[in-house]
Amino acid sequence: MNMMNIPFSENVIDSNGLAIRCMVWGDIDAPPVLALHGLASSANWYDLVAPRLARDFRIIAPDQRGHGKTTQATEGYDWKTLALDMVRLLDVFDIATIGVLGHSWGATVAAGLAYLHPQRVSSLTMIDGGFGRIGSSEISDWETVKKNTFPRDVSGTRSEFLDRMKEQLSCCWTPDVERIVQTMVWEDASGQMNDILHPDNHIQVMKAMWEEPASSMWPNIKCPTLLVPAGPQPRQRQLERFWNKQSRVAIASRTIADCKVHWIQNTIHDIGYHRPEYLTNVIQAFLYNKL
Repeated sequence: MNMMNIPFSENVIDSNGLAIRCMVWGDIDAPPVLALHGLASSANWYDLVAPRLARDFRIIAPDQRGHGKTTQATEGYDWKTLALDMVRLLDVFDIATIGVLGHSWGATVAAGLAYLHPQRVSSLTMIDGGFGRIGSSEISDWETVKKNTFPRDVSGTRSEFLDRMKEQLSCCWTPDVERIVQTMVWEDASGQMNDILHPDNHIQVMKAMWEEPASSMWPNIKCPTLLVPAGPQPRQRQLERFWNKQSRVAIASRTIADCKVHWIQNTIHDIGYHRPEYLTNVIQAFLYNKL
């Protein structure tokens, strides 16, 4: 989605040998915002949000390493390297400080950037992510977690994959969403769909999340921060995982020094598909210090 009169460009940025595909919406002189997608996703996750935000901001949305059209690197999925990728990207754009958004896993990448390079991050928005540890608190070793870690199921033909996604995203399925989800997968010679994020790299990501969970970063985040958790749809409100999520969000909001919380109720994890206008308004209000 590209709204009329909103400048848009797609670039490939060299970051120490990593070719980062980057989408940019908005005027070059507008306040910059870096938008980081989730695990096994792509920069296109922001296609319904970025053009709306770009009426007031310059939105820079990269495919992170191993995702989308960016280099399929075989290593570097730790927080330090992922943050350094973004620092180098900002250097190419000649941006000293920037507001950062992150969705899902991208929220923890954004938190890592704010933690490791605080001088580069003016504000942090974590969209339904960055609230805690992956895996049960009762599991104490990585090997056990690894055995229970599986990439999402994108098997089958393109038609089968899209039918499954249409069912999962029935509340918000549109031609735009159908296009967006296909930026995250590829079709092999036999006509079967696969995640662009290689399974070996997926494991590296999960190990980083196990060894250094988002919660370990919270005390070191000093910039103004907004948590935007997705409130469940009515049938999910009594589930234990929702109560656990509420608890983690509450702890995060107390631990991060300058933190606000705005729940978006009756929505799904992919808020950007389901309620893009509402999400845009929340982000804008925070960036303008009106939330």
